[in-house]
Amino acid sequence: MGWITALLICFCGSVARMAMAADFISVNHTITDGQTIISTRGMFELGFFSPGASNKRYLGIWYKKIANGTVVWAANRETPLDDTSGILKVSPQGRIVLQNGLGEEHWSAGLNPEDQRTLFAQLLDNGNLVLREGTIGSQGDVIWQSFDCPSNTLLPGMKFGRDIKSNQAHYLTSWKSPDDPSQGDFTYGLDVNGFPQPILRKEPRPYFRGGPWNGVRFSGYPQLGPNPIYNFGFVFNNDEEYYFTQPLNETAPSILVLEENGLARRSTWVDQTGRWELFSLVPYDHCDTFGLCGANGECNIANSPSCGCLPGFVPKYRVDWDTGDWSKGCVRRKKLSCEDDGGGRSDKFAKLTGLKVPDTREAWFDTTMTLAECQSACLKNCSCTAYTNLDIRGPGSGCLMWFGDLFDIRVLNENGQELYVRMAASEFGDPGSNSMKAIKFAIGTVFFAVLLFGIAFSAMKWRKKGSICGFYRGGKRDDLELPLFDFDTIASATSGFSDSNKLGEGGFGPVYKGVLTNGQEIAVKRLSENSRQGIVEFKNEVTYIANLQHRNLVKLLGCCIRQDEKMLVYEFMPNRSLDCFIFDVMSGPLLDWPKRFSIINGVALGLVYLHRDSRLRIVHRDLKAENVLLDDEMNPKISDFGLAKTFWGDNSEVKTKRVVGTYGYMPPEYAIHGVFSTKSDVFSFGVLMLEIVSGRRNRGFRHLDSNLSLLGHAWILFKERDSLQLIDPVISSSYDAVEVKRSIHIALLCVQHNPTDRPDMPAVIMMLGGESTLPQPKQPGFYSEDNASEVNSMGSRLRTCSVNGVTISDVAPR
Repeated sequence: MGWITALLICFCGSVARMAMAADFISVNHTITDGQTIISTRGMFELGFFSPGASNKRYLGIWYKKIANGTVVWAANRETPLDDTSGILKVSPQGRIVLQNGLGEEHWSAGLNPEDQRTLFAQLLDNGNLVLREGTIGSQGDVIWQSFDCPSNTLLPGMKFGRDIKSNQAHYLTSWKSPDDPSQGDFTYGLDVNGFPQPILRKEPRPYFRGGPWNGVRFSGYPQLGPNPIYNFGFVFNNDEEYYFTQPLNETAPSILVLEENGLARRSTWVDQTGRWELFSLVPYDHCDTFGLCGANGECNIANSPSCGCLPGFVPKYRVDWDTGDWSKGCVRRKKLSCEDDGGGRSDKFAKLTGLKVPDTREAWFDTTMTLAECQSACLKNCSCTAYTNLDIRGPGSGCLMWFGDLFDIRVLNENGQELYVRMAASEFGDPGSNSMKAIKFAIGTVFFAVLLFGIAFSAMKWRKKGSICGFYRGGKRDDLELPLFDFDTIASATSGFSDSNKLGEGGFGPVYKGVLTNGQEIAVKRLSENSRQGIVEFKNEVTYIANLQHRNLVKLLGCCIRQDEKMLVYEFMPNRSLDCFIFDVMSGPLLDWPKRFSIINGVALGLVYLHRDSRLRIVHRDLKAENVLLDDEMNPKISDFGLAKTFWGDNSEVKTKRVVGTYGYMPPEYAIHGVFSTKSDVFSFGVLMLEIVSGRRNRGFRHLDSNLSLLGHAWILFKERDSLQLIDPVISSSYDAVEVKRSIHIALLCVQHNPTDRPDMPAVIMMLGGESTLPQPKQPGFYSEDNASEVNSMGSRLRTCSVNGVTISDVAPR
């Protein structure tokens, strides 16, 4: 009979396991630690877990069918269990209850204890745990659901907003740390004051604002639009106000996670890679910082500095503003007529376009008004300072109106919307007045005379025209084979070199974004009069880059020279330079490991072309993150050839009396002895690789427990077989351990002290492709900060991140 008993025990155990694999818990069932329930199609699982390195136990829900183990909800976040004695049950009093082994309650949800109903809890295939009234299998009323109490994850089908009738808000709260799911510093929800808008807070202050719903998207989410992953929408009526998403493909879900560092990351599961891939991120850059530019200011990430005043406004405290303190904002340059006579009829509205509209918590709205009615209502109210359409679809509808100062505006250009800002009529001038007509006539006359003079002067000055860029120096004319742009064409493309078109400024001078009449976007580098670099570097860059054609080198389109004006015209790189991503806590996550590895390979290919495949053998001499530009697909392009040098014949190295470049990227033999070669660029490339992997600059890096440079720190970790400790935390979920270790190994080979020990760039390409066995590296150059500081005074000054990277590094004679 022993075998019968054993068979019965085995059968009973199988039945118990089958019961626990069901998708429900009834009054007659409990779940203990180690048991789970699974949704009908196996998408989600509910049970007990310990996050990270913690020994605490939590009741939670996680993905099972895909992304196995990704936790999306935790019940007892503030009251963890200290051991594995936890029990989950549905009580006869109509509640779902979590207890420890002593019967002490750690968490519960559902009805009031005095209510008596037949209930069961069920885990649905969308990840929602619902407490229903009725018997198993029935579709009774939902008494409680986990979707009403989200933790840090917004799942498809969840409501992100508020139930007006019950006044229940549905919002996300960050975990305290990866090991602790208790509530952290950040919350993310729909603020329903004024007109609803999503606000991410670092409690209690706003940290990022998504802007109001405009019928198409939230105003501050230009990237939110139709996509193959999910549908989305916004419900706004007398009962509810909420944003929602619905998946288009259940096998490729998209989730929004509020991380411990305050980043709201939307990711999509990709079966091919077996991991969550970044889809979008907020805050995206520092212009997403709430109220960065103060009252009546606007932030434009393409400008340097980013903050400026709205048209008709000036900094409230100019001295503070010029030193980078924009918190006091801007004030009107001229008073409104309301402030003088209370009438306001002579005030006008300036139409601004391409914006994330201001904070709407104090705004007023009406869904039925037209834009004309909105303007009229605003004009009649002296407190009204701006208005726009509530819904931008079609011809537009509704009215959204602001009173007082305008906060948290940023320039988006693409997918931004219009804003009408109230200003004094004198800001526009009075075209009907005789004085204004006289002024216009005088200006027109002068302009016409200047134009005629310019044409005559140009005809005499430029004897050679067309496709040749030429200039005079010391009475001698130099001709460069490069298309010549007309000055007026460049001036028109850049709106007269306006500050709004300014991308940044380097040692060479300011850089402007322009748009030619055919719609082509360009970047214009304009040599400033007080630049420390001049005609030598200008001609140097034109000479080399005009003869280079490679997909990983920035393309020089032409130049423009008029008297003392010297300009270079490049293709425009919309994603700015590499340093704006890898060294920025907000933008860093946008470059996951596959993208970073692709950038490493692209830069390597560009250097191979310079060193071996181009008609001229060129050493760049200033390779760094600021000089690697990213196109719209994040492909890298090496830029800034102002310091480049050519090798002729079999020359392997050259010695110079003029050391130029950037501290932190120069190899020892060049920084100290003035000797450079292609191996100089190899050293710079190795430094760049380590910066891309670690997300930290080599310049100024100092290890907490030693005086090691980034190179020295990487070397020590490599010798201790712990290289993965170097990796940038923002890519910890996307990296390939084998690729990262190999990349660090190759980087250390590139930064060896002796240039003869370093591989050449063709060998580096083979190494990156895994086509060769890697030798053991020797100690890197500038192992510590102490010996690196020997050349600290030789390098260029540290710059803010560049937008199009077309600058020339500062130089220092030896």
